[in-house]
Amino acid sequence: MRELPVKFDSRDPAVVADPYRVYAGLRAAGRLARGAAGQWVVSHHQDVSRLLKDRRLGHEYPPEYHEFSTGAGPANEFLKRIVLDQDAPAHTFLREIMQRSFSPGLMRRLEDYVATQVDRLMTEAQERAGAGGVLDVVADLAFPLPVTVVCELIGIPDVDRAAVRPHAVELAKAFALYVPPEERAAAHEAVTWLRDYVSALVDERAMRPADDLISNLLAARAARPGFDRETLVDNVVFLFFAGFETTTNLISTAFSALLQHPRQLALLRDRPELAVPAVEEFLRYDAPIQATARYVREAVEIDGRTVRAGRILVLLLGSANHDPARFTDPEQLDITRAPNPHVSFGGGVHHCLGAALAQVEGRAVLRWLAHAPATPTAAGAVERRPSVTFRAYRSIPVRLEPAARPRVASSP
Repeated sequence: MRELPVKFDSRDPAVVADPYRVYAGLRAAGRLARGAAGQWVVSHHQDVSRLLKDRRLGHEYPPEYHEFSTGAGPANEFLKRIVLDQDAPAHTFLREIMQRSFSPGLMRRLEDYVATQVDRLMTEAQERAGAGGVLDVVADLAFPLPVTVVCELIGIPDVDRAAVRPHAVELAKAFALYVPPEERAAAHEAVTWLRDYVSALVDERAMRPADDLISNLLAARAARPGFDRETLVDNVVFLFFAGFETTTNLISTAFSALLQHPRQLALLRDRPELAVPAVEEFLRYDAPIQATARYVREAVEIDGRTVRAGRILVLLLGSANHDPARFTDPEQLDITRAPNPHVSFGGGVHHCLGAALAQVEGRAVLRWLAHAPATPTAAGAVERRPSVTFRAYRSIPVRLEPAARPRVASSP
């Protein structure tokens, strides 16, 4: 009898503290690990990248899965309606509509606006901190920048953004592989509050259309009677969340990594054109979203084992991005890395809707860093937001100090 694979426990504190050490152990033990009840876990790049595109796997889960993961409450219906957890044909229809508000062409046209927002936020943060003072990358930039941009795209008024933010943060809990019982109430309450808020916006846009995502969705609904109001509202809530969570974590990761790798920061400041590959490297090095799951619709074979229909496959994106079989020196941060076939945005028909937006905002921040007259230095301990699914931060204190720009070799 074959030996059973090792087990991956997503709730193990060691995973939150240092997931990459755990991932290395999983990869060394084999291509398939056991997860929670009914789950199998995949950690190698070759398998993860292939399975992300495998049509035998779906993103539409049976009701009992959501019940197990999040407990009874409004978050369950929300998760069943959003584009992320739909398969064709519903997914195809919803994605086609939403992609119009997150298309690469539109994102390119947003670049000047995003750059202006980065400059504004950092100028205001430095003015508040004063000469030699400390600012918080998360509170002053990584969170408000993507929230401002996605609110602009969706049509959320300036005056409401501060009220919306805390509920959007709580919504992140609903997307965990497993939501601890003590966090479930907050996730359900966040869904309820955001639904009520978006529903009022939808009513307003129905009377006064504008050039935003909500108005686009209302126009699509008028042409598609089967597109019900509840689905529209829940998908606006989801897109608001998707439009900032990944980018907030990407910007936070970039700052944190550069503070720990001053030579890489010096290289970026010496060669600002590296902002483009640097974004991809930060996405790989500490993926904003560490794992995604797929529902097995038809049996698949992995390393000689058959994973039966009805099971859940957990694809460890963060582990795949550190697989030495695919990346040279994967534990090394290298902003010149090319090619960089990371899987941080998933793949296949469920490739991240907000990918282009995250890249535009990430590049804008790195270009600001490359040209800024001050160099960021650590001003205290960073604080992570504990999560297995997201690599998120609560606080990254920095001090911006005027400094000469050293020329450095191109090696990391």
